[in-house]
Amino acid sequence: MFRVVEKFCSINGEARRAGELAVFIRFAGCNLRCGYCDTLYAITEDAVYTDESLEELIAYVESTRIINVTLTGGEPLLQEGIERLTEELLKKGHRVEIETNGAVSIQSVCSLRENPQFRERLTVTLDYKCPSSGMEGSMLMDNYQWLAPNDTVKFVVGSIRDLDSAREIIEEYNLTERCAAYIGVVFGSITNAEVVDYMLKYKMNNVVHQLQQHKYIWEPDARGV
Repeated sequence: MFRVVEKFCSINGEARRAGELAVFIRFAGCNLRCGYCDTLYAITEDAVYTDESLEELIAYVESTRIINVTLTGGEPLLQEGIERLTEELLKKGHRVEIETNGAVSIQSVCSLRENPQFRERLTVTLDYKCPSSGMEGSMLMDNYQWLAPNDTVKFVVGSIRDLDSAREIIEEYNLTERCAAYIGVVFGSITNAEVVDYMLKYKMNNVVHQLQQHKYIWEPDARGV
């Protein structure tokens, strides 16, 4: 059984398919406690969730008639059976994005790409937690060996120090040659203009500055969007 906090249809607010319709399944639980977390309701010990089977989740996604599926949390890779759920969704023809916090191995789910029919439809959006998160020391850097060209490494920044950290990781791991690299802001912290000015200063070519679209369309703390 999967611990599901919420499931809903909206648009992708971030990463490669930002602005496209997507089905979201948000799972309970996380192994990190980022200082700026905007989904605390999904990760605390008293988080409210329902137990749902693989069959129930597949049926829900199929009922929406939406191609894109985002598995998120919390931390979806902590859910037992997440690889099976991902595989079944891919078999149904869906595009599956897994949003993961960078502190859990992505190897097993990425191994699904050994099936050439899944390769282009499975994407991983991998966070790198910058210093202001308080969780930078938890990053599992071995994950970078499993990245594919259609994956994204996402940096959420709240300070110039965070931007320095993001730039160092992008350069050290040559991310813009291996996958996509996106930078967004801690909402209400550093400004988007400051991020763009920094990118210009350091000529951060092929890095994407992103806005969290859902926080501009709806209230920043709205759920189910």
